[in-house]
Amino acid sequence: MTLVSPRLWEQPADWELDDAARDRATAERFRRPTTFGSGGSEPYAQALQSDDNVLYLHGNRADADPGTPTRVSTMHAGRWSAGADAIDRSLLCGVAGPVLDIGCGPGRMIQAAIDEGLDALGVDVSPTAVRIALAAGLAVLQRSVFDYIPMAGTWATLLLVDGNIGIGGDPDALLDRCVSLLCADGVLVVEVHRDPEHDLAYEGTLHDAAGHTSDAFPWAEIGVSALRRRAARVGLVQVAEWTRGGRSFARLARA
Repeated sequence: MTLVSPRLWEQPADWELDDAARDRATAERFRRPTTFGSGGSEPYAQALQSDDNVLYLHGNRADADPGTPTRVSTMHAGRWSAGADAIDRSLLCGVAGPVLDIGCGPGRMIQAAIDEGLDALGVDVSPTAVRIALAAGLAVLQRSVFDYIPMAGTWATLLLVDGNIGIGGDPDALLDRCVSLLCADGVLVVEVHRDPEHDLAYEGTLHDAAGHTSDAFPWAEIGVSALRRRAARVGLVQVAEWTRGGRSFARLARA
């Protein structure tokens, strides 16, 4: 299969120009001063380039009572940089291309999609992650999903894995954006929190064992039941849910 050059994805067709203007307006509405792991001493970028790649996500709710302990989650960045495992590859079973991986990181799911014979593009805001993916020959654009995305309305499969439903700290806005990107019979694959009712938005900071800390960024976590309720508000319906290897997923389509 011939790999698609990122430069080809950059060229909007004439019919996309109006969509591009709307995308810019949406991007300004949801633009954040910082994104996942950015700013400060950039622990996320360092973890992608280091063997010491365990990260700690500290979360603080704005409405929490004073003295409420900070929530801490452990993340293993090495999994993001490694090749796709059997669970990752299973997410692509039965889906069609083209595939858009939102928050693609170094690109393991893009490579997995290509291995399945699917055209695939990734978007990510991290310069380091994008550089690694491009060096591997993958088609990746450095930008937010709320910025201009080529082929809006024609993507057959969207991926929000590795907790990326949390992007921007506003699942409703993110799901609404996904609807605008999907084709009429497209599907959205979302990795969700293990607790079905979990629904939490907060300000996060990323830390590593060496003491590097990111700036604060908006993030969210959501379980499958909470996702189903939020998805219904933007015209999406859940068509499947499953758990494998301690990870939970849902597949959504237009109602």
